[in-house]
Amino acid sequence: MDVYLIDGTYELFRHFFAVPAAKDVNGQEIAAVRGVLVSVLSMIERGATHLGVATDHVVESFRNDLYPGYKTSEGVAPELLSQFPILEEALAAMGVVVWPMIEFEADDALASAAAKAAQNQNDGNGVGQVFICTPDKDLSQCVVGTRVVQLDRRQNVVRDEAGVVAKFGVRPQSIPDYLAVVGDSADGFPGVSGWGQKAAASVLSHYPRLEDIPKDWREWHPSIRKARALSESLFSAWNDALLFRTLATLRLDAPVFDTVEQLRWRGPRPSFEECCRRMKAPDLLRRATAASRSAT
Repeated sequence: MDVYLIDGTYELFRHFFAVPAAKDVNGQEIAAVRGVLVSVLSMIERGATHLGVATDHVVESFRNDLYPGYKTSEGVAPELLSQFPILEEALAAMGVVVWPMIEFEADDALASAAAKAAQNQNDGNGVGQVFICTPDKDLSQCVVGTRVVQLDRRQNVVRDEAGVVAKFGVRPQSIPDYLAVVGDSADGFPGVSGWGQKAAASVLSHYPRLEDIPKDWREWHPSIRKARALSESLFSAWNDALLFRTLATLRLDAPVFDTVEQLRWRGPRPSFEECCRRMKAPDLLRRATAASRSAT
């Protein structure tokens, strides 16, 4: 079987800005939650049997202790933040495994789950492919050959290791180093001055890790342009670059599952009926019940 690991934070943000507002029976904004539930259920209806969803239960994580400028929940609409716990509860009621992250981030949970799922070899009962369902560039570091891949469900694009190289110019293992020098505005760290995407790809395609880069720019590969300026910029900001790489490196020790079989969808729980009533979503209950009969 294949394993589908879903970025619940991305999905909630995406639906919040894509669907009209809607209230549940208590007047709580609920439209994004309903959108994510429909999206996940559609995957099950199309044959996904093993899946898990990671969410940022709180936006802040251990990375905020490492770097004060790291992303926070400041500026996020309260109507969006309030839907995270509702989504987590609703997914669990629908019978889907959920990982609400507090100390870690959702990306860490996805990385941890992908690494763990990939350990199960395809021996007839094990895992075939692992699909990390998010377009987030951070997760590109988790791609392994054609076994662990990224799936952008909105664009219907699958990115394997060759796809990562084609997009970024570096292999998955170099993505944290790439982000360290290029920066990541979404996560709140600036990168290294003078290092754009082309420069980072040019250098890191020859020297996969920051430590591999010669300190003497005259020893750099002759194809690298502006080597002297890039070298001076990097090594004058060396400690910052290493810190940014730490921020960009996804952890593989987030608490997720013990066995892949725990990810098997076995149908909605009894509490899902009340959940759908509150959300004014009777069709969700009907579809989940029908999918459960098909799954068994």
